[in-house]
Amino acid sequence: MSYYFVIVGTQDNPLFEYEFGTSKAGGDGQARFPEQAQHMNQFIVHSSLDIVEEVQWGTGQMYLKCIDRFFNNYVSCFLTGGNVKFMLLHQPPSSAVSSTTTPRSSTSTIATNPTSPQTEEAVRAFMLEVYESWVKAIMSPFYRVNMEVRSPVFRQRVAAAGRKYL
Repeated sequence: MSYYFVIVGTQDNPLFEYEFGTSKAGGDGQARFPEQAQHMNQFIVHSSLDIVEEVQWGTGQMYLKCIDRFFNNYVSCFLTGGNVKFMLLHQPPSSAVSSTTTPRSSTSTIATNPTSPQTEEAVRAFMLEVYESWVKAIMSPFYRVNMEVRSPVFRQRVAAAGRKYL
């Protein structure tokens, strides 16, 4: 499964972007987005912001689960208290989509069913760990609101959380 993670600021500006692949079930951690669709990731996530703004006021939860679907791409969202949005675009392998309709889909792995409870829990755990790292990063006296995060330590922590949970 391929992932595109982005942190969106309060003014809908990207603060951090990271593309990675699954490290579970023999994955190598490399994103496998098709070359033609790779540039569309930002647009898909940005178009999901409208749905986030509708859903965020109807629930008291920080983790909004899978909020949008665009063809074979699923978007999950986590909101912070400061209205910063963590958006995760995940795309299962094309062969996995057809296998999600089999009767054995309840025992499937994270990579085969992006809407399964196991996947939702893994994404939630990933978002919570990134949130902890985010709080530590913005507590820096040099950080200003809606400033892009360029910290290599933060990038390493996001990568480690991706390897751990996804």
